[in-house]
Amino acid sequence: MTRFAELTTTGIGGEIAHFVEATSREELIEAAREAFANESEEAPVLVLGGGSNLLVSDDPYAGTVIRTATRGIEFGEPDAEGRVLVVAEAGEPWAALVDATVAKGLSGIEALAGIPGATGAAPVQNIGAYGQELSSSLRRIEFLDAETGEVSWLDAAELKLAYRTSRLKRGELRGAVLRVELALDAAREDGLGAPIAFPQLAKALGAEPGDRRSVQEVRDAVVSLRASKGMVLDPDDLDTRSSGSFFTNPVISTEAARELPAEAPKFPAGESEEGVKLTKLSAAWLIEHSGVPKGYQLPNSRASISTKHTLAITNRGGAKAEEIAELARYVQARVRSEFGVDLRPEPVVIGLDI
Repeated sequence: MTRFAELTTTGIGGEIAHFVEATSREELIEAAREAFANESEEAPVLVLGGGSNLLVSDDPYAGTVIRTATRGIEFGEPDAEGRVLVVAEAGEPWAALVDATVAKGLSGIEALAGIPGATGAAPVQNIGAYGQELSSSLRRIEFLDAETGEVSWLDAAELKLAYRTSRLKRGELRGAVLRVELALDAAREDGLGAPIAFPQLAKALGAEPGDRRSVQEVRDAVVSLRASKGMVLDPDDLDTRSSGSFFTNPVISTEAARELPAEAPKFPAGESEEGVKLTKLSAAWLIEHSGVPKGYQLPNSRASISTKHTLAITNRGGAKAEEIAELARYVQARVRSEFGVDLRPEPVVIGLDI
């Protein structure tokens, strides 16, 4: 019987009652329609990509898991505005899609290089890194609705993409992502990509924010930065046995942010729907300065904060899901006690209390 431990980057998770792997769009549609038609509260349906943003209990999963293993990328011709439409199957590895677009000189997702997981999961999370977010390039998704079984294209605006969330992640839209369509900038004659928006990335490239470098240079620098933080999958590196960044960067009112230490990183984050000015904080800074260092482990636990990055919680070998959850709750308590800020998990969490 297939276990989540075989399908997730943490190597954790219990047995799955019903498991289906779909390797074509037609198989994915058929499997999803059948599974959703027979779904119940006792036997839920989970559509799984690369298993990189997921933490699942070690208890048996009574429902159906559909693993999306479709592959394929199609490139259109540049339009009048110099934009190229790129359509990728949901099961295409995201990192491979980025590399394919970079190879063609296309700009828009090069700073999202090296992120594990499948392309179909990217809009669920509205993935982002180093100054880029999927929302700036996503045009639409092909989607199978869980209730009706119908297949249609949904414009990006319908997903209400926000910082690390969407209607898909919030459960407001249930179903299966089949394909993803991006609109990327065509290759420039000088070979340069978009202006560099993230200071750390600019520094790695020997540049200043706003400077341009080739999309290949940006891609390579991003992958190098991610690897230095244990955020590129490596079977020989225990720091990569995680679900990536475990907590999102908190967004709080600017007024509340003024109560934090002056040295705490703070970034303007627009306004709330009520017109309250918002500030984004660094979850990694909050964790480290609450007394939880890199490599921290609770007594007798096989879960650990990464030795490279405080945002990742890792499986050091044989860790149980509850050990990961226990460490996550400890980190939350420390940050709440020290700074009065609540940290929220970034991965999808199933069967555990965090």
